Amino acid sequence: MLEIDGLHLSYGDAVALSDVSLTAGAGEIVAIVGANGAGKTSLIQTVAGIHRPDSGRVVFDGTDITGWPSHRVCNLGIGQVAEGRQIFPSMSVQENLEMGAMIPRARAHAAAAYARVLDIFPRLAERRQQMAGTLSGGEQQMLAIGRCLMGKPRLVMFDEPSLGLAPAIVQEVFAVIKQLNQDGMTIVLVEQNVAASLKLAGHAYVLENGHMVMRGTGESLLNDDRVRQAYLGL
Repeated sequence: MLEIDGLHLSYGDAVALSDVSLTAGAGEIVAIVGANGAGKTSLIQTVAGIHRPDSGRVVFDGTDITGWPSHRVCNLGIGQVAEGRQIFPSMSVQENLEMGAMIPRARAHAAAAYARVLDIFPRLAERRQQMAGTLSGGEQQMLAIGRCLMGKPRLVMFDEPSLGLAPAIVQEVFAVIKQLNQDGMTIVLVEQNVAASLKLAGHAYVLENGHMVMRGTGESLLNDDRVRQAYLGL
């Protein structure tokens, strides 16, 4: 479903991504792991159309979307749950969710998508009229995921979904990601919680200083001594 081939991205003289390639098949969970500053968010944002690459290709379901603006990428069926949640704090939970259905592909399905989101996250149903900025961190992450789902994506890119959350909420978020995948959603998961993401992923990539240095199944990388020493402290 997603193919990234030879992607290069620079910020002025600083190279963020160098010859990065990966694939994500339909219905897969693909994890991208690495330390802070490895280029994970830059990669996600380039796919999402926030950054235009210097060279290389991004292909989604057979369509070359390299350099497309973000609104076109989103309307094609690629959703993003951004690092730091980035909800609208002065709007209600319901208004935030309604914003997620503003793209053309989602408008006709907004009512069904809204019902599904509240079914997945009952706490959001309880807080529909509450200002989003007053929610707990975990509830805000649920809202960010729900808003993304309102756009009827076929592929969702999660950027550090466990960041800053209590362990119990982290488990709940990962359970939701697993359930979405079981329901047919393709997932690209960028996450510093290496052990949890590799356990969840069918395939995974290790990004270091803008370069893809390892790839394999989630299980094989989880058991690789280099990964265990570098990222798990084992």
